[in-house]
Amino acid sequence: MNNRREDCPIDKAYDDYHRFLDGDDNGFVEIIKDYKDGLILYLFGITGNIYTAEELAEETFVKIVIKKPLFKGGSSFKTWLYSIAKNLALDYLRKSKLRQTLPIEDTALLANESENPLKNYLTEERKIAVHKALGNLKPHYREAIWLTYFEELSNKETAKIMGKTLHSTEMLLTRAREALKKELEKEGFVYEKL
Repeated sequence: MNNRREDCPIDKAYDDYHRFLDGDDNGFVEIIKDYKDGLILYLFGITGNIYTAEELAEETFVKIVIKKPLFKGGSSFKTWLYSIAKNLALDYLRKSKLRQTLPIEDTALLANESENPLKNYLTEERKIAVHKALGNLKPHYREAIWLTYFEELSNKETAKIMGKTLHSTEMLLTRAREALKKELEKEGFVYEKL
């Protein structure tokens, strides 16, 4: 069963997913390896709770295993996967009406350890400041920044996940970057790259 169209983007995940649909469970194992961590962090940005994010990421993968939705390749696999996860997260938030947050001190546990303790400390301080600043932004600003800069999706892919036009997403990103700059400046950090 090869549903690949000639005009769709070809990527490893596309092949892995279709291998899974054809009965090769290793294809799905590869998808989980490639996307689990990023998906959890993305969902954490939406829910504000790392444990909920982990559960929703798992639910996303379970949904794909059970329902086996058709991925036509009209976008990148990552965009498609994150759209499914976002919809599950929004359903969860609508149902629960609870927005719990992980204490900022605990976000350091999510970062990689460095060999140099001073460099590690400074890096952690920056990450904590950025996460804190992101937490103070409007949810749609936070989501746009996360998808574009942390997940490294194109503006077009971010627009698709957020259900917006490319132009409105670009305008949203401009306003989000300005808001993030202001939040970081309140904390004494200046990021010229924003």
